[in-house]
Amino acid sequence: MEDHIRFDDARQELHLLDQRLLPTEERIVVCRTVAEVIAALRTMVVRGAPAIGVTAGFGAVLALARLVEQAPGTPWQTAYAQALDLLAHARPTAVNLHWAVERMRRCWQQHSQLSAAELLPRMLDEAHAMQREDVATCRALGQAGQHVLADGQTVMTHCNAGALATAGYGTALGVIRAAVEAGKHIRVIANETRPFLQGARLTAWELQRDHIPVTVACDNACALLMGRGMVDAVVVGADRIAANGDTANKIGTCGVAMLAQAFAIPFYVAAPLSTIDVQTADGSAIPIEERPADEVRQLGGRPVCPEGVPVYNFAFDVTPARYITGIITEKGILQPPFTASIAAALSARA
Repeated sequence: MEDHIRFDDARQELHLLDQRLLPTEERIVVCRTVAEVIAALRTMVVRGAPAIGVTAGFGAVLALARLVEQAPGTPWQTAYAQALDLLAHARPTAVNLHWAVERMRRCWQQHSQLSAAELLPRMLDEAHAMQREDVATCRALGQAGQHVLADGQTVMTHCNAGALATAGYGTALGVIRAAVEAGKHIRVIANETRPFLQGARLTAWELQRDHIPVTVACDNACALLMGRGMVDAVVVGADRIAANGDTANKIGTCGVAMLAQAFAIPFYVAAPLSTIDVQTADGSAIPIEERPADEVRQLGGRPVCPEGVPVYNFAFDVTPARYITGIITEKGILQPPFTASIAAALSARA
């Protein structure tokens, strides 16, 4: 599935599958301005670190397109720089957002002599290239990671790190898809992932469409399932990986990793190299987004908490590197100690 993020070049519109409504309704949100893209990111119309990055690339295109519509000769550079800054700060935790905006900014700087109208097709080409590259990266990542899964195994995953969280194919689900494509019989346990239920709503939806056996489990069932020998491996995605391997992912991931270690179950993180933030030394420096309390207070629009009771709604937590068996990337599987393997992988890419 690669059509959930689609840019209409002729109309200069970004079409996003509204992930808030899945699996019961498939509706497209159309964005024509950078403000609408920022709103879509913040309200989780689109989510997942690589998908956020690709969406931001097209957001940068829309910001410039609207400036092109101004009267010829109108100064635009300052306004465009400000629009990119706002886009880069739409959400704090996923490093791919900042990475994508900076890539678009570099494209602008490389063609700084051009007018806004002349620059627009260059920026559009760059955004499309980013989208194509993300799909290719996910497929390469899947091939690199499928070898950690054996025929007949059951894999647990947390949140949604599938096609919906990327430009297509997925990271954690990309590993599972590649294993299935290699002829292995793989079953998946998708943790429901409270409070936004990405596992129950999105991961199960994707896997069912691909005819990959999937069972949804309550988040609180992890210890029971692992203790009964019902989980052979855990594969999750990531929103940011620090230079030492500490990994930010959906809230609850750290607990799953700790349980996996307690039950001697391998725990893998699947993410492209672009998700690694070498400027962040360790997980303590990763900003953790806190989302609206009503996401916890309500379920299906109905209140489930007494009125006035405070709520903690941190969207992510950080899994220390010591709980991670390996980090699956498009360039292979990074092994502990991650400070060295991450540095070597990024140096080889450069």
